[in-house]
Amino acid sequence: MWLRFLAFPLALLAGIAAIGACAVGLVIVLAWPNLPSLEVLTDYQPKIPLRVYSAEGVLIGEFGEERRAIVKIGEVPTTLKRAILAAEDDRFYEHPGIDYQGVLRAAISNLTSGGRRQGASTITMQVARNFFLSSEKTLTRKLYEALLAFKIEHSLKKDEILELYVNQIFLGQRAYGFAAASQIYFGKPLETLTVAESAMLAGLPKAPSTFNPVVNPERAKQRQLYVLRRMRELGHLSEEQYAEAVKAPMSIKRDSNEFSLHAEHVAEMVRQAVQEQYPDDVYTRGFRVYTTIRKADQETAYASLRRGVLEYDRRHGYRGPEAFVELADNANEEDYDEALSEHGDNDDMLAAVVVAAGPKEVRAVTRSGETVSIAGDGLKFVARSLDDKALPQKKVRRGSIIRVQRDDKKVWQIVQLPEAESAFISVDPNDGAIRALVGGFDFYRNKFNHVTQAWRQPGSSFKPFIYSASLEKGFTPATVIPDEPIVVEADVTGSQRWEPKNYDGKYEGPMRMRTALAKSKNMVSIRILKAIGTKYAQDYVTRFGFDAEKHPPYLTMALGAGSVTLWQMARAYSVFANTGYLIQPFFIQKIVDDRGNNLGVANPQHAGDESLRVLDARNAFIMDSMLQDVTRVGTAARAAKLGRKDLAGKTGTTNDFLDAWFCGYSPALVGIAWIGFDQPRTLGRNETGGAVALPIWIGYMEKALKGIPEVHRTAPEGVVALKVDSEGSGGRQEFFYKESLPPPPPERAPLPPAPSPNDPPAFRPPPSVGRLDEMFWPTAPTRRPEREASTQG
Repeated sequence: MWLRFLAFPLALLAGIAAIGACAVGLVIVLAWPNLPSLEVLTDYQPKIPLRVYSAEGVLIGEFGEERRAIVKIGEVPTTLKRAILAAEDDRFYEHPGIDYQGVLRAAISNLTSGGRRQGASTITMQVARNFFLSSEKTLTRKLYEALLAFKIEHSLKKDEILELYVNQIFLGQRAYGFAAASQIYFGKPLETLTVAESAMLAGLPKAPSTFNPVVNPERAKQRQLYVLRRMRELGHLSEEQYAEAVKAPMSIKRDSNEFSLHAEHVAEMVRQAVQEQYPDDVYTRGFRVYTTIRKADQETAYASLRRGVLEYDRRHGYRGPEAFVELADNANEEDYDEALSEHGDNDDMLAAVVVAAGPKEVRAVTRSGETVSIAGDGLKFVARSLDDKALPQKKVRRGSIIRVQRDDKKVWQIVQLPEAESAFISVDPNDGAIRALVGGFDFYRNKFNHVTQAWRQPGSSFKPFIYSASLEKGFTPATVIPDEPIVVEADVTGSQRWEPKNYDGKYEGPMRMRTALAKSKNMVSIRILKAIGTKYAQDYVTRFGFDAEKHPPYLTMALGAGSVTLWQMARAYSVFANTGYLIQPFFIQKIVDDRGNNLGVANPQHAGDESLRVLDARNAFIMDSMLQDVTRVGTAARAAKLGRKDLAGKTGTTNDFLDAWFCGYSPALVGIAWIGFDQPRTLGRNETGGAVALPIWIGYMEKALKGIPEVHRTAPEGVVALKVDSEGSGGRQEFFYKESLPPPPPERAPLPPAPSPNDPPAFRPPPSVGRLDEMFWPTAPTRRPEREASTQG
C-alpha cells in the first residue's frame, strides 16, 4: 500500500529529473558548438612585456600592461605546486574539470554555515574563465565555464592546464603568473622560494587585492596560514615543517624599484628606442634588449653620484623636516602609515615620522613599522633643529616627517633629500659602448634624463676644444700668453661692456698655454679665441660632435657659454682619449624576440678606422699631454689619489657657480660628471667642478679602472719633443708639431773674463729667459694688477 503511495511522487521526481536531464542535454547540444576554440590555449601566446638587461644579463627594467614571466611546469618547484593545489583545487589531478565532491561540499557549507559563501571553482574552470569569460556572476556564465572546463580537460593534459594557470593567473601588483609575482613580492626566482613564501603566493589567486602582502600584510598572513594548514592536512608538510613555516619571517619588497640594479634612465631610453622601431608590439611581444651597461660600473656610478650629491647637500645645512603631521598620544601603526602615505622611501633614505624628539635622541617610525633611534653623531646634521630656539618650520619635533639612513658603520642618522640634481655617463672611447649612465639623483622623483635631455653651459670644461683649435693655428703648449684683465667695450659687443674675470679674481701675468689650461685661466682662453677667430672656433668644435648653433661665435665661447649635454661631452672627450676618432655612443647591444631570435645586433665602428678621424693624431697627443697636467698639478689635482699616470681631464664651473663639471678619461674609459639645479641657481661660493663634480668621477674611476693596466702613449710621427724653460722652474720636455717648432734662442755673447777683486763693479745683463717662441700679446694694452698669483682655476 505504502509502495503505491510513494510510486507517484517517485515517478514525478524521476520525470522531472528526466526532463531536467533532457533540458541540460539540449542546452549542452545547443551550447557546445558555440564554445570558443581552444586554439588560444593550445597555441598560448600571452602578452609578454619588454625586458631590459645589462650586458651580463641582469634585469634592469620591464615595461608592459602585464608583468609576466613564462615558465614550464617542470620549472615550478614541487612545494609551490602543492601550495597552489592546497589553496585552490586539491583534487585537481582526480576530477574531470568539475569537482562534484567540491560542489556538494560547498553547497552544504553555504546552506548550513550562514556565513561567507564558499565557491567550488576548479583550476580548470579558472583557466576557462581567465582566457574566455568575464567575471560576472550569472547562471549562463557558470554554464559556459563548466562546459569549457570539460572541453579543456578533453583537449589538454593536466600538467598543461596547470602550466597555463601558473603563467596566466593575476596575482596583484600587475603581476600575471607566479614567476612574475615571485620577483615582484620577494625579488627572487621561483626556485628559491621558501615554504612560507610559496604559501603566501598560493593564497593570492582567491583575492589578489585583499591578500596583497604589500598593502594588506595582516590579511595576507591570515591567508598564508590557511594555505599552510591545508598543506599540513593534505600531508604535504610535517608538523615540524608546518611550525617552521608559520614562524618564518617574511621579507616583502616595498620599495618602488623592483630591480636589483639602479639603471632606470637607461631602461627608459631603451623603451623609447624600441617603441620607435616596433610601436605596435613593444609591450606584448616579449622583446629582450641587452644593453652595453656593465653591472659593476652602473652600481659604482650610481653610488658615487648619490654620495657626491649628499656630501654637497650636507655642506649647506639642514633645511628642516619634509612635512608635519599631528599625532595623537595613542597613535598606532595605522596613524603612522597614513602620516607616511605621501612620502615614499628613496632607496636607503627611508621616510619616517618622529614619535619623540630631544637634543640627545630622536625616535621615529619607518614605513615598514620599525622604530629607529637616532643619537650621537647621527644627530649632528640636525642639531640646530633640535634646539628650543629653532624656527618652527625647521624644528624636528613629534609629528615631523624626516629621512633616516644607516651610515657606513650601520648607525642611523638623519639626512634629507637633496634639491640639487646630478648626472654621470661613462663610455668606452674605442667603440662608444656606454658602460654606466645615471640620469639623475632619483628616477622616481625626477624622470628627466640629465645625460641626454639637459642642455647646460659647460664652463671651463669646454676650453680644451678651443686649445685644440689653436694648435692647428700654430700655437703650442709653450706659447706664452698674458693672464691679465680684458675689457671689451659696448661698441664691440653690441650690447654692454664685458669685463670677464678669472675664477678667483687674481692674475698671474705671462704664462705658457700648458700652465694656463692646468690652472683654467679665463683671460688666456679669451686671448687664444680672439687670436684664432670665433668663426673658425665655432666651425672647429663641430668635428667633436657639437652643434654650431649652440655655440655662437663670440668671445664668451672661450668660457663655455654655449650649451651641451653630457652625452655630447662624453663623445667629444672620447676624441682625446682614442687619439682623434669621433665614435658614436650606443647603449643597445642586441635585441631578441621571445623565442631568442636576434632582431638586431650592434655593429659599432671602432677607433682606428681612419674614416672616423676628426683630429690630427699629433693634436690629440699634445692635448692629452696638457690635460694630464690638469689632473696632476691643476684644478683636478685631487685625481692624483688614484695613483695612475694615464688620467686626463678638465674641470668646469660656470658663472655664479650654476653648473659644476668634471670631464675626464683614461685611454680605456671616459667619464663625465655634472651637478647643478634644474631651475638654475648658484651651488654656492667655491662649489666648483673640482669641489663637487670631481669627487663623483674619482669615486667611479677608482673602482671602474681597477685591474685595467695603465697605457703610456708615445708621440706620433710629426711630434717633436724639446726641453724648454718652464717659467723659471727648470727645463721640461714640451711637445710641438714638427712644422711649428719655435725659433732657436738668440746666441749669447761670450762671457767676459772674471774680474779681479780690485776691478770696479761691472754691469751684468740679466740672464736670458730662455723662451723658445715669441710671446703672444693682445692688440689692446692691458694693465697687470699688483695681486698675489692664484693656484686654482
